[in-house]
Amino acid sequence: MTGGEVAGILVAVFWAILVSFLAVVLVRLAQTLKATTKLVADVTDQAVPLLADASQAVRSAQTQLDRVDSIASDVQEVTSNASALAGTVASTFGGPLVKVAAFGYGVRRALGRGRQDAPPATDRRTVIVGRTVPSARRRKQKG
Repeated sequence: MTGGEVAGILVAVFWAILVSFLAVVLVRLAQTLKATTKLVADVTDQAVPLLADASQAVRSAQTQLDRVDSIASDVQEVTSNASALAGTVASTFGGPLVKVAAFGYGVRRALGRGRQDAPPATDRRTVIVGRTVPSARRRKQKG
């Protein structure tokens, strides 16, 4: 065998190994692509119902938000009506009640002047922060 024939046989063996290697790689790649296609199909089959459920949940939430908005506007209207009613009651009864209170204060004060002539009771005590102080000490604190 000549040198050219040996080189030709080596090149043929090299190409045979290379083609075999590429065939194995292509077979593995085909298997990977097939598994990926199946995975994508399964995910699609599961995702479509999930998206439909999510869409339904969003619609339901929107309906509930509309109801809450309606309730909030009703509460705001009731609050403004109650405020107006309180203002009306205060303006209607406030003035006369202040006058009655002032009259009662004046009557008490007038009746109290008549009692000033009587001697003060010695057993009267004043409560200061949870303790009692005899009336003699109380007079010292005032003066």
